[in-house]
Amino acid sequence: MASKKYVSILSLTFLLASAASHAQLGGTYDVQDSSVIPSKRLPQHTEFMANNYPYPAKPRNQWEIGLQAGAVGISGDVRNRFPGIGGALHVRKALGYVFSLRGQVGVYTTKGLNFQPSTDYSRNSAWTSAGYTGAPVFYNYKTNIYDLSLQGVITLTNIRFHKSKSNFNLYAFGGIGGMIYDTKIDAKDGNGNAYDFTNIINTYQGNGFQYKDRKKIKKDLKSLLDGKYETTGQIDPGQPKLFKKPFRPIFVVGAGAQFKLNKKFSLALEDKLTVPKTDLLDGNQWQENGPGNATAQTRDYDTYNFLSLGINMAIGNKAVEPLWWLNPLDYAYNEVNKPRHMKLPKPVLDDADGDGVTDQFDQEPNTPAGAPVDTHGVSRDTDGDGVPDYKDKELVTPTQCQPVDADGVGKCPPPACCDSLQKLIEEGGLHKCKIGNLPSVTFKAKSITLSNDAKALLASAASQIKNNPDCKIAVIGYCSSSKSEQQLSWDRVNAVISYMVDKEGISQDRFIFKYGEAGGDCNTVDLQDGTGQEGPTTVPAPHPNLRRGR
Repeated sequence: MASKKYVSILSLTFLLASAASHAQLGGTYDVQDSSVIPSKRLPQHTEFMANNYPYPAKPRNQWEIGLQAGAVGISGDVRNRFPGIGGALHVRKALGYVFSLRGQVGVYTTKGLNFQPSTDYSRNSAWTSAGYTGAPVFYNYKTNIYDLSLQGVITLTNIRFHKSKSNFNLYAFGGIGGMIYDTKIDAKDGNGNAYDFTNIINTYQGNGFQYKDRKKIKKDLKSLLDGKYETTGQIDPGQPKLFKKPFRPIFVVGAGAQFKLNKKFSLALEDKLTVPKTDLLDGNQWQENGPGNATAQTRDYDTYNFLSLGINMAIGNKAVEPLWWLNPLDYAYNEVNKPRHMKLPKPVLDDADGDGVTDQFDQEPNTPAGAPVDTHGVSRDTDGDGVPDYKDKELVTPTQCQPVDADGVGKCPPPACCDSLQKLIEEGGLHKCKIGNLPSVTFKAKSITLSNDAKALLASAASQIKNNPDCKIAVIGYCSSSKSEQQLSWDRVNAVISYMVDKEGISQDRFIFKYGEAGGDCNTVDLQDGTGQEGPTTVPAPHPNLRRGR
């Protein structure tokens, strides 16, 4: 019977394991989440986040409480009549991903009855005190057990190599503890007299109390016995007592399967074997094969088995699930697949001409050193005259002045409107200035900062201005409909003149400061030939306390 019971349990366990192996719960917790790290491990977490230590800190994980109920049986000198019932309550805490500790308290009750009579019970004080003097008896008992144990639990099924985790765990456990028990025997009838088993013995003695008759014998015994279990079973005088009941140390071993329902609840199917240091759980130290057979006092210990089904609940705030549900490889696999925390080396890409555009994107791989290029690595040609900027001596050549020579310098036709002015100049009526066209500088909206392109234009214009020392230059800003426009126009004109003076070394006296003019683009500052014009070289800011653009 016992072998059939364990085969059935094992088959059920593997069936449930097979079904659960296809269920995957997904990823685990975020190792970068400091809220689940206890304060004593925060220094390690800090070192890990700074990439100074490769291992993340162990998170705070939840406790588990569980309630179990199931069948109990004693393996001793008297046969179990039928499985008893029992219940247990436990608290479990993970110390790591494999090992956890569990404290468990249990209460169990079960009964036993031999279908073979026994005659040599003279050493059993419980039966002799009931008035039996030689007639055969049928050993029986009812035992209540209360135990408390501390167990170490090992689980390895949470370490997964081919998926994140599952909702099924197998575990094994072992531990030590203590138990008290209360064993009674049914030795007297309702009148307080010893039972008379003569009729039962006479009925089955001729067949030798064969095993095939056990059901009939037990049925007859059940009709005879009143089931009150009024007599205290045999107790070893040397046993210590607790709460007036015999106390014995115990050793427990067992295994189980746990099935996760959700993040809070799980079911557990478990079998626990307890070995107490006593041979009197069934109230008897004697074994007999039948009437007239020799008896012997046994020295083996009784055991009791608890097969249970339980419900477990995880408890705790700001904590991850119990660690036996988490896969410790999950972080490593996720980081390899999609790095979030891994410190990766900065890629080094080839750039043969050093223009800042890597070779695989460079459409002009042999650009001379220092030459300005666009995002494709091609030399810039600001004015589109066919001469790259690094060769162009006239960076912005108006379209009407093209084509240009090899140095990028164009020849502009004189405007028709200026024939009379040119005539006056040739006749000496006006001062002669041959500086030609000068560029316009464009600013971003509300900005007073010169862009790199604007500085390049001013650098080219500075060469023209230096080559024509007799020319004055008018720097003109536009728009004055409000105080902010007036101040912005002044700031931009001032930025252009300051750049030409400070960076290009041109004398301040050569510039005429004009701002707030009408008829131009508000975001543009024009440089024009100012020879013969009158105007100040510096002008105070009109509204210096207004907030300026950047």
